[in-house]
Amino acid sequence: MNPTSTRPTSNHAMKPYGRHGVGIGETRVRAGALLEQGAAFMQLEAGALQAAGKAPSGDEKRSALREEYVDVVVIGAGQNGLSVGYHLARKGVKFVILEARERVGDIWRSRWDSLRLFTPARFDGLAGMPFPAARYSFPTKDEMADYLEAYARKFSLPVRTGVKVDEVTRSGDRYIVTSGRTRYVANHVVAAASSYQKPKIPDFAASLDPSIRQLHSVAYKNPSQLNAGSVLLVGASNSGAEIAMDLAGTHQVWLAGRHPGNIPVAYNGYFAMRLVLPIVFRIVFHRLLTVDTPMGRKAKPGQLAHGLPLIRVKPQDLETAGVRRLPRVAGVSDGKPLLDDGQVLDVSNIIWCTGFRAGLDWIKLPIFDETGRVQQYRGTVEDEPGLYVCGLHFQHSTSSTMIHGAARDAGYVADKIGERMRAAAR
Repeated sequence: MNPTSTRPTSNHAMKPYGRHGVGIGETRVRAGALLEQGAAFMQLEAGALQAAGKAPSGDEKRSALREEYVDVVVIGAGQNGLSVGYHLARKGVKFVILEARERVGDIWRSRWDSLRLFTPARFDGLAGMPFPAARYSFPTKDEMADYLEAYARKFSLPVRTGVKVDEVTRSGDRYIVTSGRTRYVANHVVAAASSYQKPKIPDFAASLDPSIRQLHSVAYKNPSQLNAGSVLLVGASNSGAEIAMDLAGTHQVWLAGRHPGNIPVAYNGYFAMRLVLPIVFRIVFHRLLTVDTPMGRKAKPGQLAHGLPLIRVKPQDLETAGVRRLPRVAGVSDGKPLLDDGQVLDVSNIIWCTGFRAGLDWIKLPIFDETGRVQQYRGTVEDEPGLYVCGLHFQHSTSSTMIHGAARDAGYVADKIGERMRAAAR
């Protein structure tokens, strides 16, 4: 078949035009012809292979994958993965950092527009590079994103962006990290993708009236996304409280859920900045509330279930802004949210500030407990020598999900990798 034989005689028949003046109609005709020719060729080739007894086996298909051998594969180029990379580079280890997004820092750029870090800039630098801002300022999400990008560039970390990991498996004593047609073969793998991968939304959300605009907090950017009318925020921890304050100027806001407590001082005052916050962040969250202390082990289940106490927003801030507090959302009644106390709300929007699932199910290894959490100690995975995690909620301490805590956890993981490599070399 000649793919050009059906070309329209009228230019009008080919509009609208694609690139180089070729119309969409003509392009479709050409593509259809080429596909027919390609399919015919594939059928002939398959028949020839079968006739010759050369049909590709499963092993041959797998061998077609491109393989790359490295000492360590780090998955994720956020603060956790970059911190691990910094320490590995200083040890002279051959490694690669795989990042699914197109640009380092995009995980931060994707958050809501008004987001600022909870920690002052003095606590937001990673090893080897202080955060470039006034010590007692609170960086924006975009400033944090740009900082991570600059950090990777400064230390020439081998980050490959746009590389999504499909699965991690093990073959003998080596790990196989598969991404598309590439297999990375490594002695060590660090899953540094944090606990915030899959939004958690209750099943009953599907029964709500479709006219209600529903978002998870990870998809919220600004008030313009929402319908006119009231907004129900489900989940009263830090994200819920922060987004409630962001919306209070444009919508009637209801905040549903258990109050998680709060730091009882003015967050940005002189006393708090220079005394209270250093004690809370560097001593209480970083050293007292850890898996190695009785106090930390007691606090961990509550923090995993309910999150941290309110850090920046106080209950009186919410009240002053006109945000109304409500009990927990228990289900749906006639397409509307039903509260624990039996009240049914008529709302135009719902934002689910209900947290995340770890989203590590692409690790095809028996490392999870009955709750779905990774069985690990300070990032070293039980019964899987060579496999590590970094960035989990309360991985070692309350501060594990903060910048300075992530930096410490990453250093510990990198040290363990170094120890195992030295032991293997003996």
